[in-house]
Amino acid sequence: MKKTKAIFLLMSILSTGLMSFSQKTIAEGIIVYNITLQTENVPSKTSNTLNSATSTIYLKGSQIRTDMKSALGNESTIVDIKTGDAVILKEYSGQKLMITLNKDNWIEKNKRFDDAQFTPTDKTKTINGYNCKQAIAKLKDGSSVAVYYSTELMPVNKEYNITFKNLPGLAMEYEFVVGKTIYIYTVSKISQEAVPASKFDIPKSGYRIMTYEENKQIKKGE
Repeated sequence: MKKTKAIFLLMSILSTGLMSFSQKTIAEGIIVYNITLQTENVPSKTSNTLNSATSTIYLKGSQIRTDMKSALGNESTIVDIKTGDAVILKEYSGQKLMITLNKDNWIEKNKRFDDAQFTPTDKTKTINGYNCKQAIAKLKDGSSVAVYYSTELMPVNKEYNITFKNLPGLAMEYEFVVGKTIYIYTVSKISQEAVPASKFDIPKSGYRIMTYEENKQIKKGE
């Protein structure tokens, strides 16, 4: 009996070791998503423009930078997960705005996605050469996010996208609904190349600077 238990324990350890070995971790690198839109109505000029948009995530230790680029303009978020300090850089119609956030601001901004729990479905697909499983999460505001993820890849910094920090793998394709429009993000590139530290530098000039609280007050008045 003891011998049988020992064999089962060994098999369990070997199985866990193989799973860990087969999962590639990403400590530093670049992940690019192409963004497409689906609407119930005839595509508008805005949706056609956003259909060529990209979202690029740069990872380096505790630092994360996300650049969203479209024909409408550019928006970047730079955050150090260790400190919680962040900035949002917006460039639209020739206007450049920097919004500064402290740790509490960052938590508040992302509370909608906090501790999202994903329920697996039986759907699978291959994305960019990786086998992916689907899972769906219900968010605190009642909306939902559907994601296809690969267990073959795992960013060391799981807060590369706060929505997916509880996923056991990398989000390869995900979608969320705003009104009657579905925004779909699909991985087009994954690279583990070195990211220069300068990518996370905060601009010293050229931007109108505003705090997160000030920006909230402006939005309330709109």
